[in-house]
Amino acid sequence: MDKATQTVTTSALHIVYEQTGPDSGEPILLLHGFPYDVRAYDNVLGLLGEKNRRLIVPYLRGFGPTRYRSAEVLRSGQQAALGKDIVDLLDALKIKRATLVGYDWGGRAACVAAALWPERVRALVSIGGYTIQNIAEAATTPQSAEQEHQFWYQWYFQTERGRRGLEQNRDEISKLLWRMWSPNWLFEESLFAATAKSFRNPDFVSTVIHSYRHRYANAPGDPGLEALEARLAAKPTIAAPTIALYGKTDRVDPPPNPGAHASQFTGFFEERFLDKAGHCPPAEAPDAVSQAIEDVLKVSANT
Repeated sequence: MDKATQTVTTSALHIVYEQTGPDSGEPILLLHGFPYDVRAYDNVLGLLGEKNRRLIVPYLRGFGPTRYRSAEVLRSGQQAALGKDIVDLLDALKIKRATLVGYDWGGRAACVAAALWPERVRALVSIGGYTIQNIAEAATTPQSAEQEHQFWYQWYFQTERGRRGLEQNRDEISKLLWRMWSPNWLFEESLFAATAKSFRNPDFVSTVIHSYRHRYANAPGDPGLEALEARLAAKPTIAAPTIALYGKTDRVDPPPNPGAHASQFTGFFEERFLDKAGHCPPAEAPDAVSQAIEDVLKVSANT
């Protein structure tokens, strides 16, 4: 299936994205996480692309060929920045409403956009459910011992040693996280090698480090985004029709109890638990992800 690589400019970024399908097609944005990139969606695209769809897979800030516009732009990985990037991308592409699909960072970006700019989101497939953060709460409230253990890399990144470690060992750390988070996923080395090219971005390390320090209030955010972060701290609800997917073997973000996130969604909301999938369902269970997209599009067409 043919993909066209294109670039648009927003207030903060030169965003590079891959597009499959015509500009006139139904817009669907597929958003990757850390430490992954657009290659995670290759098999999903193969299942969606035969219809009149405009499938857009952007490289998030700090990944691949996407670049910050200038040295003055804060290399921020905070949730408000990720969510605003999605709306800025829609603006640049002159797309009024789109369906958003995301996991990990991409899932959080999709939730943020759906919560703060509901008029821009037709439907949502959120892998991980509701993932908007309350930074003040996260900074002071410990989780279970097992969950804190799974977050080892986040604590590592709080230190200067961790920043240097990511700088020097970005591929080794990323591959370790893939294996730990998705124990049933026997990914091809060629897939990892293709993805790891995105970690060569000159701002990959600074963006990742800021993301994990900001979420625990150990790094200041972008002053221009503070009003958005204040709104996100209140855990705003999401009105867009949503299907939430959870990998049952996800070892960093284990699935919640059924219904645990339901109160955060005011419209259609359905949960699906994927038996063998871990943290990266687009690559591990592309059939389930593509089916969720098809199904949520049908729901949105009737609401």
